[in-house]
Amino acid sequence: MSTSLKPEATQALLVKVREANRRFAQQHAGDVAARQPVHTVYGGAHLFKADLAGKLGGIAIKFLREYLPDPETLSAALGLHENASRVHERIVEKLMREPVEDLRCDFEDGYGNRPDAEEDAHAREAALEMARGMAEQTLPPFIGIRIKSFSDELLPRAVRTLDLFVTTLLSASGGRLPANFVVTLPKVNLAEQVRTLAALLAMLEEANGLSRGALKLEIMIETPQAVIAPDGSVPLRALVSAADGRCVAAHFGTYDYTASLDITAAVQSMAHPACDFAKSVMQVALAGTGVALSDGATTRLPIAKHKAATGVPLTPVQFAENRAVVHAASRLHFEDVRRSLRDGFYQGWDLHPAQLVTRYAAVASFFLEGQDAASRRLQNFVEKAAQATLSGDAFDDAATGQGLLNFFLRGVNCGALTEADALATGLTLDELRGKSFVKLVAGRRAK
Repeated sequence: MSTSLKPEATQALLVKVREANRRFAQQHAGDVAARQPVHTVYGGAHLFKADLAGKLGGIAIKFLREYLPDPETLSAALGLHENASRVHERIVEKLMREPVEDLRCDFEDGYGNRPDAEEDAHAREAALEMARGMAEQTLPPFIGIRIKSFSDELLPRAVRTLDLFVTTLLSASGGRLPANFVVTLPKVNLAEQVRTLAALLAMLEEANGLSRGALKLEIMIETPQAVIAPDGSVPLRALVSAADGRCVAAHFGTYDYTASLDITAAVQSMAHPACDFAKSVMQVALAGTGVALSDGATTRLPIAKHKAATGVPLTPVQFAENRAVVHAASRLHFEDVRRSLRDGFYQGWDLHPAQLVTRYAAVASFFLEGQDAASRRLQNFVEKAAQATLSGDAFDDAATGQGLLNFFLRGVNCGALTEADALATGLTLDELRGKSFVKLVAGRRAK
């Protein structure tokens, strides 16, 4: 067959595109298969204790028994129309086994501005409690601290708290960090703020004998300038790059962000269109980078209106009012979490122990409802990928396959799905635990 293009004439062009492809692949390594927590529970540093996660779980169990005691009540209160029994069962199992996935010891909004001596003391006390939690194995699987922002006014205080906490923690723990420890930097506007935190973490590592990169950070996107820079560019990639490989997550701050847009408090919510825009930009800018995304918090809390006095029970009317208020707030949180999951934000903030119940209700219902369709798609996808590879055809949709596999990895990790649910896809236990679609296909090709 005759052709017009000669190999010697096209070779230089092909070399260029291959090099461009290589650079693109380096910049878009894809989502990591490591576990991402479904939430981060924020609490003031002055309240942090080694056994806090277990205590929060106990409060959540009590709330569940009082206000959502059975599948029928759960279904009616949250508008849950499928899998109510399985969802209720998995909420209970999760709260008993692992009530909190991620906990942030907060020196910012949840703590406030206090005299330096007081914050110094709380930084040391919280670090000692975290070290005790490590020794007693009472910490959740993910944990960290949120320092104050790197604004001119708060920068010295943020740096001192970071130093005090990390130095005290390492001294008390024998030089070890908790698993998945992270430092959260709020109200990030500039790459230089992130670059400075990364440099400080490197200095702390060197001073305390940690391996380079042991201290990770996450950034909070809470201002319009972090979404669209003054020159019209999208600075999110630059913010992540400034972390020098330490940035593991970007969290969206719903209420600071909407307030900075002059949106009145009465209509500020996770469902506001302004939030949808910002989160879409975050998704597009950070897609394929391995940086996890987290949504914000529902601030309407499921707190009862009436409290019983000692020896005086609530009246039926008071109890009914309590139930109505609590159920309404619970449904709002449930719907907010479901919306986040639908939009591809698999993590969010929780501010109250009762929100653990509705967080796990939303997560369990989301994964159970999507299980059958995802199972069929993954099974077909694996078969086609293996066949394409065996026949020598190129197969370039590994990212799609990894996304389908991640659905089951996320579901199993948080307890919404069981390993048996995931194995119904036709995967083996080793393939599931391998967490890699590429390795899965390669293993089947070798058989």
